[in-house]
Amino acid sequence: MIRRVSAALALAATPAGALAQAPHAPAVDSGDTAWILTASAFVLLMCLPGLALFYGGLVRAKNLLSVTLQCGAVAAAASTLWVVLGYTLAFGPSANGWIGGPGLSMFRNLADLRSGTALSENTFALFQMMFAAITPALMVGAWVDRARFSWVVGFCALWGLVVYAPAAHWVWGGGWLAARLGTLDFAGGIVVHTTAGISALVIALLLGRREGFPGTAMLPHAPGLTMIGAMLLWVGWFGFNGGSALTASGSAAGAIVNTHVAACTAALVWVLIERFTFGKPTSVGFATGAIAGLACVTPAAGWISPGAAILFGAASSAVCYRAIHLIKLQLKIDDSLDVFAVHGVGGMLGSVLLGLFLSTGLGGTGYAAGMTMGLQLWAQIAGVLAVAAWSAIATLALALGVSLVAPMRVSREEETEGLDITSHGERGWEFD
Repeated sequence: MIRRVSAALALAATPAGALAQAPHAPAVDSGDTAWILTASAFVLLMCLPGLALFYGGLVRAKNLLSVTLQCGAVAAAASTLWVVLGYTLAFGPSANGWIGGPGLSMFRNLADLRSGTALSENTFALFQMMFAAITPALMVGAWVDRARFSWVVGFCALWGLVVYAPAAHWVWGGGWLAARLGTLDFAGGIVVHTTAGISALVIALLLGRREGFPGTAMLPHAPGLTMIGAMLLWVGWFGFNGGSALTASGSAAGAIVNTHVAACTAALVWVLIERFTFGKPTSVGFATGAIAGLACVTPAAGWISPGAAILFGAASSAVCYRAIHLIKLQLKIDDSLDVFAVHGVGGMLGSVLLGLFLSTGLGGTGYAAGMTMGLQLWAQIAGVLAVAAWSAIATLALALGVSLVAPMRVSREEETEGLDITSHGERGWEFD
């Protein structure tokens, strides 16, 4: 009884304003925070070691270390610059919708709560850092065997600030594509895969072909490593797409389900295509198909039905398989590990398909107020075209600019001997 009276007196003494505000005060949710911190680690797993193993197995043995080192160095540079300037350019407040202001540089002035979430802003910034790290690393596959290490690191460091950060701001940071057109991208079909894919194609054209391409067969030296890398990417993608819900909820679970079934379908369809065209299903084909499906479902994962995700997976394999043949066999462009044909084409395809499958009639979550299927489809196409154009123009300028300081390509002798020895003084495999 005494305790009840004391509690009543304490309640009576509490200011009215505090009583009115307390139930509505925003608070960080520990469950959401735990999930996003875990998802951040999953995305880092995709890059280091997932992507490094995936690419490392696809190149010839003499270039294994050069590829894995490039992936690591690019991710390290991008992460550091994300703290210094990248985050504020992508997610800082902006008056014009084109680029964020400098107020959040060096992770200063981060809010206790990120607007629109139940996360502290440093948790949100960490999760986004992992995206900024893996996106330029994806491009490494376009220039393996022939790009100079110093040029790679310098170019990718600037690329993250000049290409990636503005694209992230336009779509995810309240910029003009999202605010004015209504362009949507759940987890990076436009921001990640379109930017990296288009830029990779530009660099492949600038660098030129590897010695012997296309006449000499340049077979993967360790398909087993590629399979392991692809499996790590597949697992990590649960954090990539599921974490993009920014909450530990049914939305995250739905995104993960869609991610998984799209990858499963795409991998199976790819080896089926190989069986009928090549005569045998291959491990590299299975891995490549899975990555194509993952890239394609990424922009839509949290907003479509599992049935639609299966269609995304099947479509991605059919389209990306054809894109590889077009790029390499017909146009003879040496996008060495098919970055544009798989990531770029897959991401752009999924971004456009989202405009259709967002419809509730097709199992999607529905269009925003004032939007129709036609308007959303236009917003998606316009978003892809705008980001693709910016990626191509800025990449061309950056690549040529950095080459004035550090040449883009190694010498013919260095390329012939292999970059592991000539650039790094090491071998990926030493046998007595």
